[in-house]
Amino acid sequence: MGRYQQLLLITHLALRHSPVIDHAAALAKASAARLHIAALIPALNLLSLLEEGDREKTRERYLQDHRDWLGEQAKKLHARGVDVTTELAWADDMEKDILDHFSELQPDLLIKEIQHESVLKRAFFTPLDWHLLRYSPVPVYLVGGVRPALPCKVVAAVEASLAEPGQNELNDRVIRQACSLAEQCDAELHLLYAYDISQDYQASDTGLTLSELTRWQRKALEQSFLKLASRYNVPPGRRHFVLGHPVAALSEFANTHHMDVIVMGRVQDPGGEKLLGSTTEHILYQVPCSVLAV
Repeated sequence: MGRYQQLLLITHLALRHSPVIDHAAALAKASAARLHIAALIPALNLLSLLEEGDREKTRERYLQDHRDWLGEQAKKLHARGVDVTTELAWADDMEKDILDHFSELQPDLLIKEIQHESVLKRAFFTPLDWHLLRYSPVPVYLVGGVRPALPCKVVAAVEASLAEPGQNELNDRVIRQACSLAEQCDAELHLLYAYDISQDYQASDTGLTLSELTRWQRKALEQSFLKLASRYNVPPGRRHFVLGHPVAALSEFANTHHMDVIVMGRVQDPGGEKLLGSTTEHILYQVPCSVLAV
């Protein structure tokens, strides 16, 4: 996989103190890529309560304030040597407008800050970040945590099981994306597989005891994982075969080893019914770092 050529940053101007612009700029400079910042503003429903003349004046003042701020950010980034363009627009349908930007710009990567949503809200509404994970045609880089703008440690989270069709191909895409990010940022590359014992036991009809199944299954999966690591020349000290539920295990690993980015796979379902193995979706609210979903 080659270097990034075009990066697309989607930002909300209400988050003026967010580090996401610094993250996007650092990555653009490291990879010598063009950076386009699209500041999409949700429609202001309160404007409908004003008289038409006042509504237009208020709308224009609101836009001009944000336009001035965005212009200042662009000047600072140009001074740092970043090839950047900016755009300010109203978004009547945020999900659709973001996907339209993909079609127009054809970026290598979408960058956005993780938007934390409550459990209650997630029960009734699909978060914007989840929507992008499900439908984005390009990898999604969701920035979270208080890590360096340019990552120093990148971990690729893979699935060692060979039972699922297409799993090898997804693993390869995840690792290639992680390798590319690590190389462009001069970061350490780690490889991790979280083995959930209870899931295998519940799905088994072999009649084996838990200890027998665990010992047999773990050995087979660990051998598969080590072959994968060897194929991509991951050093032994950066290969991590851990036990536990993926969400909890990844969160603990990222926190303990001070990871800056977790690169994970995402399974897209055209019908929109499959919850993309909720691991990637729910990991957003658990890990203390950024997530790059492939």
